[in-house]
Amino acid sequence: MNFNLKRPCANCPFRNDKEDQRGWLGEDRAEEIIDAITRLQGTFSCHKTNIQEDGSIKETKNSEHCAGASILLEKIDRPNQMMRISERIGFYDRTKLDMNSPVFDSPDEFIEWCGEHGISFYDLTRNLEQVIADY
Repeated sequence: MNFNLKRPCANCPFRNDKEDQRGWLGEDRAEEIIDAITRLQGTFSCHKTNIQEDGSIKETKNSEHCAGASILLEKIDRPNQMMRISERIGFYDRTKLDMNSPVFDSPDEFIEWCGEHGISFYDLTRNLEQVIADY
């Protein structure tokens, strides 16, 4: 896991300025992500730095930690274990993050945003199937 990204990408799930992303992730997935990066101390790689292989997304030696996740964790003063270790050995520098990036200020804001007006893929599929059946 690398820590070279300094600001979130255009479609980072941690951005709070993209109305078209409101609700797309869903509250349950947002809660899973927050739990993984806070309580479980896991990393969260940027989707643009992973590879797709055999139908699943995989991290590689070139995968980068998501800048949006890093910024959120620094805002709440809870960098994950890998961030802390990497900082101690010189592979991560929190002062290089663009803390003025449009990223949520708290996990609760992130979860709320992701759950607002959202429709799960399951619900979307079920609704689409019903529309087709009614047609």
